[in-house]
Amino acid sequence: MSNKIKNIANLGFIGGGISSSIGNAHFMASQLDGRWKVVSGFFSRDIDISRETANIWNIEQSRAYSSLSDFIESEISVLDAVVVLTPAPNHVDVIISLLKAGIPIICEKPIVSSVKEAELIQEQLKKTPNFLAVTYNYSGYPMVREIRELVKNGKLGEIQKIHFEMPQEGFIRNSPVTKKLSPPKGWRLQDGAIPTICLDLGVHLHHLANFITNKNPQNVMGLFSNHSIYSDVVDDVMMWLNYNNGMKGSFWMSKTALGSRNGLKLRIYGTKGSVEWVQTNPEILHLSYNDGSKVSLDRASKTLVCSEPRYNRYISGHPAGFIEAFANLYSDIADALEFYNNTGEFKNTYVFGLDHSIFGLKLFESAKESHDSCSWVNLDKSLKE
Repeated sequence: MSNKIKNIANLGFIGGGISSSIGNAHFMASQLDGRWKVVSGFFSRDIDISRETANIWNIEQSRAYSSLSDFIESEISVLDAVVVLTPAPNHVDVIISLLKAGIPIICEKPIVSSVKEAELIQEQLKKTPNFLAVTYNYSGYPMVREIRELVKNGKLGEIQKIHFEMPQEGFIRNSPVTKKLSPPKGWRLQDGAIPTICLDLGVHLHHLANFITNKNPQNVMGLFSNHSIYSDVVDDVMMWLNYNNGMKGSFWMSKTALGSRNGLKLRIYGTKGSVEWVQTNPEILHLSYNDGSKVSLDRASKTLVCSEPRYNRYISGHPAGFIEAFANLYSDIADALEFYNNTGEFKNTYVFGLDHSIFGLKLFESAKESHDSCSWVNLDKSLKE
């Protein structure tokens, strides 16, 4: 880690008020390493909620807004970047407004709800080029980055199979307090061209698969199901993937998997070894090799990246978790924005933007097409259309 003192960048939020769990996560993550300062926000259309959020986060009351236009007009000259934290169906209008205003953007995934919306942003980005990063936070975990380096350096041999899953139980588990099902947010119960479960969970699986293997699938088959009382939406998805180098893959995401609070699990199998990582035990990496040996790594082990000082805010044995992983990404975004401001290039190993997101959206649209047609869908053809 460089000893050079980094500038603190001024950050504004759109959405993410006190009634939003994701807003609080972004706030804590952005502040942890001292690279950003949240100085203003259009936190909510309700001015009382917006001001209360500002008060809790020690932001001047005069810099809490209840309209997008007032926020942009008042803050455009003093912000280094804006974080978009509204529900995905609202992203396209917000992002285009920020691009027109010339403000660098950090957007909570998914970038938008459909390929069509993403292409509108793509067109605006051509007219008014700017920095646009999407927060795929799970690749901020040091052990996920360790897996990437293991694959990149051939430690597992040729990768043959990947199996990624993200089961949850929110659509089926009763509250232990009320003994009743807690209704999901309204936007989670509205499916569009891409089912919301894919936008909520699936984009993480696509991102992690591409991040770790540096490959995208060639064709896909999908099976979309409903197992909950919310019969109008897809709540369980299985996908099978073929890659042009012969690698095979599978994704599973669910909102109806009892016992899985957030069961993100990654398994990668190669000719020399395999690796397994589970997000609920994020400090441990399990490896198996073709000589029969098995190894478990933590941050105190001999590793390729996890021993770096930036991943060791405190010594191994004192587990770092979700917020620390998110903070790693926010530090990377600060580096990427600084590089962009100096060179005009969007370039960082750990920060992903619009093109990456568009492929993910096309992948899930193709998976839905596969389900409807009961056949494999070729992504090369889909991407050319």
